[in-house]
Amino acid sequence: MAEDRPQLYLITPPAFETDVFGDRLAAILDAADIACVRLALATRDEDEIARAADTLREITHARDVALVIERHLLMVERLGLDGVHLSDIRVLRKARKDLGEDAIVGAFCGTTRHDGINAAEAGADYVAFGPVGQTPLGDGSRADDELFSWWSEMIEVPVVAEGALTQADVARLAPMTDFFGIGDEIWSQDDALAALRALTAPLG
Repeated sequence: MAEDRPQLYLITPPAFETDVFGDRLAAILDAADIACVRLALATRDEDEIARAADTLREITHARDVALVIERHLLMVERLGLDGVHLSDIRVLRKARKDLGEDAIVGAFCGTTRHDGINAAEAGADYVAFGPVGQTPLGDGSRADDELFSWWSEMIEVPVVAEGALTQADVARLAPMTDFFGIGDEIWSQDDALAALRALTAPLG
């Protein structure tokens, strides 16, 4: 999965109108090379999640782009998704056992090398660290350059850099990460595709 040029991994907003967002996502997938999309809805309404997943699955799979869902392990097979993205690494071994080797099982490990190593040992297909940039959300901790540098040199499991990314972050971390996880950085803008192109301009 690792290449000289990091791949792009899109993260949905925590809430969206399915039809409107579907059109926005399709436009980006048609214009940019995207490796994976993460459905990251905040709602716990099962019907709402299922409707969104159905719409996004049709869009992503028609373009050979993987679709994973955040947290909801039991919904992966039911909704025909490609895998799950977990923040609780204690569930990783169960996810790998339940979903099998072909499914994508990713892990968000915050800013902690220890959690990343545990996730990798538990069978994660990728480990995500973040936030990279400055954000008023959370406790103020950030995933620093040293973490990505160490990981890229020592660990074979692909790594995702995400959270409040700037163009400068992308330029600096490009040699040290396999994926950039991009969400609100572009969806908060009227023209998400233009925002994506600007953000990732350092990748060439």
